Amino acid sequence: MKPARGSDRELEAGSRAHYEDAAYYASLYRNRIDDVQFYVDVARKYGGPVLEYGIGNGRIALPVARHGVSVVGIDHSRPMLADLRARLAREPSDVRARVTAHHGDMRQKRLAKRFPLVTCPFNAALHLYTRDDVERFLARVRAHLAPGGMFVCDLSVPVFQDLMRDPARAYKAPRFKHPTTGDVVRYVEHFDYDRARQVLFVSMEFDPIAKSGSRGETDASDRGWMTPLAHRQFFPQEWAALLHYNGFEVDKVEGDFHGGPLDRTSDVMVWYARVRRGWSAK
Repeated sequence: MKPARGSDRELEAGSRAHYEDAAYYASLYRNRIDDVQFYVDVARKYGGPVLEYGIGNGRIALPVARHGVSVVGIDHSRPMLADLRARLAREPSDVRARVTAHHGDMRQKRLAKRFPLVTCPFNAALHLYTRDDVERFLARVRAHLAPGGMFVCDLSVPVFQDLMRDPARAYKAPRFKHPTTGDVVRYVEHFDYDRARQVLFVSMEFDPIAKSGSRGETDASDRGWMTPLAHRQFFPQEWAALLHYNGFEVDKVEGDFHGGPLDRTSDVMVWYARVRRGWSAK
């Protein structure tokens, strides 16, 4: 999602770069399955077609389609959508027919259709950096919901230990073989929280390690690169207020993908909301 005009390049890069390498994205999240099953179950309960904001390369949409529910998706990342097309080409014809994807901005894209279920999975809403971003997005959700339809989204819960990390400290992870370059890479992350904007900036740094025959490994960090990620931090009561003042009533909120309560130990919040009866924008 492209930030609003006038916002800085830091936010623009942080909203796009993580989604430029679809192979790495798929490898990174291949074991994240709880939310996939959750959205499959939600789609089967409320029926299709489903409108999914942040469809990406189909990590959630493809399993939903395999279970017989049609999905219409919107995403800002052309590389992820290209990967989705490649993945769809390997699916049976009935699954291919159930998935339609559009390139566009989640705050602006208009489809001439209403849906019984609109979803925004896996922190896609954390790229809404300002109140104006949120209001424009929720206006699109309202416009795309069928009467009585359900809006379901999940967002990470801000954790103060993460927000208080020293930006100068490098948090190391085990080296791995990068699926795109084929290099074995050293990997570190830096975290920098902007308290004024409530945005957590994550710098993901990759340094290839070259093989040098009998001498063993040598540093090839001159070929290294950094990928930024910027996530707006929404606190639970803040998100509840944003829904309320943009015409939604919360049906329920849960603290995991298995129906557990949102409490002090939760690291995710899952929201179910409908357009409030009789609400109209002033």
